[in-house]
Amino acid sequence: MNKVEKDEEREYRISMEAIVDAHDDEEQAMGWYYYLDDKMHFPFMAKCIKVAAKSPLHEGEEVSVIQLAPEDECRYEMFAEIEWQDRKLCVPLVQLQPMDVDEQTLEAAEDWHYWMARGYEL
Repeated sequence: MNKVEKDEEREYRISMEAIVDAHDDEEQAMGWYYYLDDKMHFPFMAKCIKVAAKSPLHEGEEVSVIQLAPEDECRYEMFAEIEWQDRKLCVPLVQLQPMDVDEQTLEAAEDWHYWMARGYEL
């Protein structure tokens, strides 16, 4: 069962802007990558909204998001490069909630969160 209700407007935007013309998982991943990279304005501050096994962040931690991780790191999930404890590392984008950002950045991040919460996969 999906964690969030279907949002037809968001589904349409994702299908027409993020994954349009994607015929396989790799094309879908690259569609998402370029959609997010184009719409999100870096750097920005974000709060960790959930713990992830792939990440050292704790819920509630605030970090600076520098950019999306390199393309080859985002083939199966979207990752963001952050500054954390005087170093740079990549964490799952789904665990970050942008703070005090423009509408376009927030919408793109929320589109990805929605996609993941609906149980869709790359």
